[in-house]
Amino acid sequence: MRPSTARDVSAAPAGPAPSPLTLSSQQRLELDRVLDAWNVATNRLQKTHESLREEVHRLTNELEAKNRELARKNRLADLGHMASHVAHEVRNGLAPVTLYLSLLRRRLQGDVASLRIMDNIEAGIASLGSTVSDLLSFTQDRDPIWRDIELHELVTEVCNSLAPQLAAQGIETCVQVPLGMHVQADRDMVRRALLNLVFNALDAMPAGGELVVTACRGEGGWELEVADTGPGIETSVLNRVFEPFFTTKPEGTGLGLAIVYRIAEAHQGDVRAVNCPEGGAAFILRIPDRVVEAAA
Repeated sequence: MRPSTARDVSAAPAGPAPSPLTLSSQQRLELDRVLDAWNVATNRLQKTHESLREEVHRLTNELEAKNRELARKNRLADLGHMASHVAHEVRNGLAPVTLYLSLLRRRLQGDVASLRIMDNIEAGIASLGSTVSDLLSFTQDRDPIWRDIELHELVTEVCNSLAPQLAAQGIETCVQVPLGMHVQADRDMVRRALLNLVFNALDAMPAGGELVVTACRGEGGWELEVADTGPGIETSVLNRVFEPFFTTKPEGTGLGLAIVYRIAEAHQGDVRAVNCPEGGAAFILRIPDRVVEAAA
Protein backbone atom coordinates (compact mmCIF):
# COMPACT_ATOMS: atom_id res chain seq x y z
CA MET A 1 0.00 0.00 0.00
CA ARG A 2 1.29 3.42 -0.91
CA PRO A 3 2.17 5.55 2.15
CA SER A 4 0.19 8.71 2.68
CA THR A 5 1.82 12.02 2.01
CA ALA A 6 -0.58 13.91 4.33
CA ARG A 7 1.09 15.75 7.21
CA ASP A 8 0.42 14.33 10.69
CA VAL A 9 -0.64 17.45 12.49
CA SER A 10 -0.84 15.76 15.88
CA ALA A 11 2.74 14.70 15.68
CA ALA A 12 4.09 18.08 14.68
CA PRO A 13 5.74 20.09 17.48
CA ALA A 14 3.47 22.83 18.88
CA GLY A 15 4.86 26.37 18.65
CA PRO A 16 4.34 29.03 21.43
CA ALA A 17 0.82 30.34 21.23
CA PRO A 18 0.46 34.13 21.66
CA SER A 19 -0.70 34.94 25.24
CA PRO A 20 -3.49 37.46 25.66
CA LEU A 21 -1.56 38.93 28.74
CA THR A 22 1.58 39.63 26.82
CA LEU A 23 1.98 43.45 26.59
CA SER A 24 4.16 45.48 24.43
CA SER A 25 6.61 47.88 26.04
CA GLN A 26 4.40 50.83 25.06
CA GLN A 27 1.34 49.22 26.61
CA ARG A 28 3.29 48.36 29.76
CA LEU A 29 4.46 51.98 30.04
CA GLU A 30 0.90 53.27 29.69
CA LEU A 31 -0.35 50.77 32.28
CA ASP A 32 2.34 51.92 34.74
CA ARG A 33 1.25 55.50 34.23
CA VAL A 34 -2.38 54.58 34.90
CA LEU A 35 -1.41 52.67 38.04
CA ASP A 36 0.73 55.58 39.29
CA ALA A 37 -2.12 58.00 38.70
CA TRP A 38 -4.47 55.63 40.50
CA ASN A 39 -2.14 55.39 43.50
CA VAL A 40 -1.77 59.18 43.66
CA ALA A 41 -5.54 59.66 43.48
CA THR A 42 -6.10 56.95 46.12
CA ASN A 43 -3.55 58.50 48.51
CA ARG A 44 -5.03 61.93 47.98
CA LEU A 45 -8.53 60.60 48.62
CA GLN A 46 -7.31 58.87 51.78
CA LYS A 47 -5.72 62.07 53.07
CA THR A 48 -8.88 64.02 52.24
CA HIS A 49 -10.94 61.44 54.10
CA GLU A 50 -8.68 61.66 57.15
CA SER A 51 -8.78 65.46 57.07
CA LEU A 52 -12.57 65.43 56.83
CA ARG A 53 -12.79 62.95 59.69
CA GLU A 54 -10.55 65.11 61.87
CA GLU A 55 -12.56 68.21 60.97
CA VAL A 56 -15.85 66.48 61.78
CA HIS A 57 -14.38 65.35 65.11
CA ARG A 58 -13.18 68.88 65.86
CA LEU A 59 -16.51 70.45 64.94
CA THR A 60 -18.38 67.86 66.99
CA ASN A 61 -16.28 68.62 70.05
CA GLU A 62 -16.70 72.34 69.47
CA LEU A 63 -20.46 71.97 69.13
CA GLU A 64 -20.62 69.94 72.34
CA ALA A 65 -18.56 72.59 74.14
CA LYS A 66 -20.84 75.35 72.81
CA ASN A 67 -23.92 73.41 73.90
CA ARG A 68 -22.46 72.92 77.37
CA GLU A 69 -21.60 76.60 77.58
CA LEU A 70 -25.10 77.57 76.41
CA ALA A 71 -26.67 75.25 78.98
CA ARG A 72 -24.42 76.72 81.67
CA LYS A 73 -25.39 80.27 80.71
CA ASN A 74 -29.08 79.35 80.77
CA ARG A 75 -28.69 77.84 84.24
CA LEU A 76 -26.79 80.91 85.40
CA ALA A 77 -29.48 83.18 83.99
CA ASP A 78 -32.20 81.33 85.91
CA LEU A 79 -30.04 81.27 89.00
CA GLY A 80 -29.33 84.97 88.60
CA HIS A 81 -33.02 85.90 88.47
CA MET A 82 -33.72 83.88 91.59
CA ALA A 83 -30.69 85.22 93.46
CA SER A 84 -31.55 88.80 92.52
CA HIS A 85 -35.06 88.41 93.89
CA VAL A 86 -33.79 86.84 97.12
CA ALA A 87 -31.09 89.50 97.55
CA HIS A 88 -33.54 92.37 97.18
CA GLU A 89 -35.96 90.78 99.62
CA VAL A 90 -33.21 90.19 102.20
CA ARG A 91 -31.83 93.71 101.77
CA ASN A 92 -35.29 95.20 102.27
CA GLY A 93 -35.66 93.09 105.40
CA LEU A 94 -32.25 94.11 106.76
CA ALA A 95 -32.94 97.84 106.58
CA PRO A 96 -35.44 98.01 109.50
CA VAL A 97 -33.45 95.42 111.49
CA THR A 98 -30.36 97.62 111.26
CA LEU A 99 -32.40 100.63 112.37
CA TYR A 100 -33.85 98.79 115.35
CA LEU A 101 -30.40 97.57 116.38
CA SER A 102 -29.12 101.14 116.31
CA LEU A 103 -31.99 102.27 118.56
CA LEU A 104 -31.43 99.33 120.89
CA ARG A 105 -27.72 100.13 121.18
CA ARG A 106 -28.58 103.62 122.44
CA ARG A 107 -30.75 102.15 125.17
CA LEU A 108 -28.03 99.74 126.24
CA GLN A 109 -25.35 102.34 126.79
CA GLY A 110 -23.41 101.39 129.91
CA ASP A 111 -24.44 97.73 129.79
CA VAL A 112 -21.14 96.19 128.70
CA ALA A 113 -22.37 92.59 128.47
CA SER A 114 -25.38 93.56 126.37
CA LEU A 115 -23.24 95.73 124.12
CA ARG A 116 -20.94 92.78 123.42
CA ILE A 117 -23.95 90.77 122.34
CA MET A 118 -24.97 93.72 120.16
CA ASP A 119 -21.53 93.70 118.55
CA ASN A 120 -21.93 90.03 117.62
CA ILE A 121 -25.40 90.65 116.21
CA GLU A 122 -24.21 93.59 114.13
CA ALA A 123 -21.24 91.55 112.87
CA GLY A 124 -23.66 88.87 111.72
CA ILE A 125 -25.87 91.47 110.06
CA ALA A 126 -22.81 92.98 108.33
CA SER A 127 -21.76 89.53 107.07
CA LEU A 128 -25.26 88.93 105.75
CA GLY A 129 -25.21 92.34 104.09
CA SER A 130 -21.91 91.47 102.43
CA THR A 131 -23.44 88.26 101.08
CA VAL A 132 -26.40 90.22 99.72
CA SER A 133 -24.01 92.65 98.02
CA ASP A 134 -22.19 89.70 96.44
CA LEU A 135 -25.47 88.28 95.20
CA LEU A 136 -26.47 91.59 93.66
CA SER A 137 -23.04 91.98 92.06
CA PHE A 138 -23.25 88.45 90.67
CA THR A 139 -26.71 88.99 89.20
CA GLN A 140 -25.91 92.45 87.87
CA ASP A 141 -26.03 92.36 84.10
CA ARG A 142 -24.81 95.58 82.59
CA ASP A 143 -22.44 96.55 79.83
CA PRO A 144 -19.03 97.94 80.82
CA ILE A 145 -18.58 101.70 80.93
CA TRP A 146 -15.35 102.05 79.00
CA ARG A 147 -12.86 104.45 80.52
CA ASP A 148 -9.15 105.09 80.47
CA ILE A 149 -7.58 103.50 83.56
CA GLU A 150 -4.08 104.01 84.91
CA LEU A 151 -3.63 100.46 86.12
CA HIS A 152 -0.78 101.03 88.60
CA GLU A 153 -2.84 103.68 90.36
CA LEU A 154 -5.86 101.37 90.62
CA VAL A 155 -3.83 98.42 91.97
CA THR A 156 -2.08 100.67 94.51
CA GLU A 157 -5.45 102.07 95.61
CA VAL A 158 -6.86 98.59 96.23
CA CYS A 159 -3.75 97.39 98.10
CA ASN A 160 -3.68 100.52 100.26
CA SER A 161 -7.35 100.08 101.17
CA LEU A 162 -6.54 96.57 102.44
CA ALA A 163 -3.23 97.49 104.09
CA PRO A 164 -4.48 97.00 107.70
CA GLN A 165 -5.76 93.51 106.94
CA LEU A 166 -2.62 92.61 105.00
CA ALA A 167 -0.45 93.76 107.89
CA ALA A 168 -2.58 91.93 110.46
CA GLN A 169 -2.11 88.65 108.57
CA GLY A 170 1.60 89.22 108.04
CA ILE A 171 1.30 89.37 104.24
CA GLU A 172 3.90 91.22 102.19
CA THR A 173 2.69 92.93 99.04
CA CYS A 174 4.63 93.21 95.80
CA VAL A 175 3.13 95.32 93.01
CA GLN A 176 4.78 94.81 89.62
CA VAL A 177 2.60 96.99 87.42
CA PRO A 178 4.39 99.38 85.05
CA LEU A 179 3.88 103.05 85.80
CA GLY A 180 1.87 104.82 83.14
CA MET A 181 0.22 101.64 81.90
CA HIS A 182 -3.16 102.83 80.60
CA VAL A 183 -5.94 100.41 79.69
CA GLN A 184 -9.53 100.76 78.58
CA ALA A 185 -12.12 99.01 80.77
CA ASP A 186 -14.88 99.60 83.30
CA ARG A 187 -13.00 100.95 86.34
CA ASP A 188 -15.58 99.89 88.93
CA MET A 189 -15.78 96.38 87.50
CA VAL A 190 -12.02 95.92 87.34
CA ARG A 191 -11.68 97.28 90.88
CA ARG A 192 -14.27 94.81 92.13
CA ALA A 193 -12.59 91.94 90.30
CA LEU A 194 -9.21 92.89 91.76
CA LEU A 195 -10.67 93.19 95.25
CA ASN A 196 -12.22 89.73 95.00
CA LEU A 197 -8.97 88.21 93.77
CA VAL A 198 -7.01 89.82 96.60
CA PHE A 199 -9.59 88.67 99.16
CA ASN A 200 -9.25 85.17 97.74
CA ALA A 201 -5.48 85.37 98.16
CA LEU A 202 -5.90 86.59 101.76
CA ASP A 203 -8.09 83.58 102.54
CA ALA A 204 -5.38 81.31 101.12
CA MET A 205 -2.71 82.79 103.43
CA PRO A 206 -4.18 83.00 106.95
CA ALA A 207 -0.71 82.56 108.51
CA GLY A 208 1.07 85.06 106.26
CA GLY A 209 2.80 84.96 102.93
CA GLU A 210 3.37 87.13 99.88
CA LEU A 211 0.85 88.73 97.55
CA VAL A 212 2.16 89.57 94.09
CA VAL A 213 0.14 91.67 91.63
CA THR A 214 1.54 91.98 88.13
CA ALA A 215 0.26 93.36 84.84
CA CYS A 216 1.52 93.22 81.29
CA ARG A 217 0.41 93.66 77.74
CA GLY A 218 -0.08 90.47 75.80
CA GLU A 219 -0.98 89.75 72.23
CA GLY A 220 -4.17 91.69 71.52
CA GLY A 221 -4.89 92.66 75.13
CA TRP A 222 -3.65 93.13 78.66
CA GLU A 223 -3.42 90.80 81.63
CA LEU A 224 -3.66 91.37 85.37
CA GLU A 225 -2.34 88.59 87.61
CA VAL A 226 -2.84 88.10 91.34
CA ALA A 227 -0.61 85.40 92.86
CA ASP A 228 -0.25 84.11 96.41
CA THR A 229 2.08 81.77 98.30
CA GLY A 230 -0.70 79.69 99.81
CA PRO A 231 -1.21 75.94 99.44
CA GLY A 232 -2.45 76.20 95.86
CA ILE A 233 -5.61 74.70 94.38
CA GLU A 234 -6.37 71.00 94.35
CA THR A 235 -6.29 69.65 90.81
CA SER A 236 -9.70 68.04 91.26
CA VAL A 237 -11.38 71.43 91.80
CA LEU A 238 -9.18 73.61 89.60
CA ASN A 239 -11.81 73.73 86.85
CA ARG A 240 -14.66 74.48 89.26
CA VAL A 241 -13.35 77.50 91.15
CA PHE A 242 -15.40 79.94 89.03
CA GLU A 243 -18.69 78.10 89.45
CA PRO A 244 -21.30 80.07 91.42
CA PHE A 245 -21.71 78.94 95.03
CA PHE A 246 -18.82 76.48 94.77
CA THR A 247 -16.38 76.98 97.63
CA THR A 248 -13.89 75.01 99.69
CA LYS A 249 -14.05 77.50 102.56
CA PRO A 250 -16.19 76.76 105.61
CA GLU A 251 -17.68 80.27 105.62
CA GLY A 252 -17.42 81.13 101.92
CA THR A 253 -20.36 82.00 99.69
CA GLY A 254 -18.73 80.79 96.48
CA LEU A 255 -19.53 84.06 94.71
CA GLY A 256 -16.24 85.97 94.81
CA LEU A 257 -14.55 84.22 91.89
CA ALA A 258 -17.87 83.80 90.06
CA ILE A 259 -18.19 87.59 90.09
CA VAL A 260 -14.68 87.90 88.64
CA TYR A 261 -15.72 85.49 85.88
CA ARG A 262 -18.82 87.56 85.11
CA ILE A 263 -16.74 90.75 84.96
CA ALA A 264 -14.26 89.14 82.56
CA GLU A 265 -17.14 87.84 80.45
CA ALA A 266 -18.74 91.30 80.33
CA HIS A 267 -15.48 92.62 78.84
CA GLN A 268 -15.41 89.64 76.43
CA GLY A 269 -12.22 88.54 78.15
CA ASP A 270 -11.49 85.60 80.40
CA VAL A 271 -10.00 84.63 83.74
CA ARG A 272 -8.13 81.45 84.56
CA ALA A 273 -6.62 79.85 87.63
CA VAL A 274 -3.28 78.06 87.71
CA ASN A 275 -0.98 76.59 90.32
CA CYS A 276 2.44 78.21 90.41
CA PRO A 277 5.47 75.90 89.98
CA GLU A 278 7.08 77.34 93.12
CA GLY A 279 3.87 76.94 95.12
CA GLY A 280 0.71 78.93 95.60
CA ALA A 281 -1.91 79.88 93.04
CA ALA A 282 -2.33 82.63 90.48
CA PHE A 283 -5.42 84.12 88.84
CA ILE A 284 -5.00 85.86 85.48
CA LEU A 285 -7.63 88.32 84.25
CA ARG A 286 -7.36 89.07 80.52
CA ILE A 287 -9.15 91.87 78.68
CA PRO A 288 -8.74 92.04 74.87
CA ASP A 289 -7.89 95.36 73.23
CA ARG A 290 -9.96 94.68 70.12
CA VAL A 291 -13.18 94.76 72.19
CA VAL A 292 -12.10 98.07 73.65
CA GLU A 293 -11.37 99.52 70.23
CA ALA A 294 -14.71 98.34 68.89
CA ALA A 295 -16.57 99.75 71.88
CA ALA A 296 -14.65 103.02 71.85
